[in-house]
Amino acid sequence: MKFVIILLIIIIFYFYTIAPRFPRRKSVKLFCNRNFAHRGLFNNLENVPENSMVAFKNAVDAGYGIELDVQLTKDDKVVVFHDDTLSRICQIDLLVREKTYEELQKLSLIQTQNKIPLLSDVLKLVDGKIPLLVEIKLPVSSTKTCILVDEILSTYEGDYCIESFNSLALLWYRRHRPQVIRGQLSGGLTKPMAPGGILLCFIIEYLISNFLGRPDFISYSHRHTSNLSFKINKYIFRAPTMAWTIDSELAYSKALEKFDSFIFEGFII
Repeated sequence: MKFVIILLIIIIFYFYTIAPRFPRRKSVKLFCNRNFAHRGLFNNLENVPENSMVAFKNAVDAGYGIELDVQLTKDDKVVVFHDDTLSRICQIDLLVREKTYEELQKLSLIQTQNKIPLLSDVLKLVDGKIPLLVEIKLPVSSTKTCILVDEILSTYEGDYCIESFNSLALLWYRRHRPQVIRGQLSGGLTKPMAPGGILLCFIIEYLISNFLGRPDFISYSHRHTSNLSFKINKYIFRAPTMAWTIDSELAYSKALEKFDSFIFEGFII
């Protein structure tokens, strides 16, 4: 009997930790049944770099939502760029946050004329024409990025929501901007091991940190939908789900029954 009680307490605690926000805001429906162009409608092999103004214009013209990544420069400018380092896209082995915005403007995206854009410039381009899915890159414990991103987005009149792998970003929005739709990013982070170590990766992979941010939706790798916590959020808690990153028609067809929205690249849905 004692064992049963202990087991029941563990199960209740587990369900508590992985639960999304209740009740969810009705505005989360704005981001359901949508297709989001991953980092814009880009093709790095055809001189249309990811997270570039031209890629974002392509997505706007095609009527797709846009998923984009934001982080801070050395002088606290909010730029749109995915990687922590500049090596893959700009061929320089430094962290983005080690360069000022002015210094970054001297670099090119995959050897084109395109530059790393400011979030504010992207918002002017989009101008509310399509919804935005803003991933907050938070490689450290400081939530300054959330503060500065919110300052910019708070005056934007278009539809947007935020998401992050780092639950501290969701916690910040839960405390300071509860009206903003927020999503927990996750996937098979222990297969292989992502940066952060096994404990942190396990916690995020199994959505155990949901108790911090209480996300409105779950953005999960379409390759790892057998995860128990994902299934409980999807089928028991009925949390909206987004698939990342769909890269083929076959992957899209397999994900249709498991997700409400899709982040895609490399083909046209």
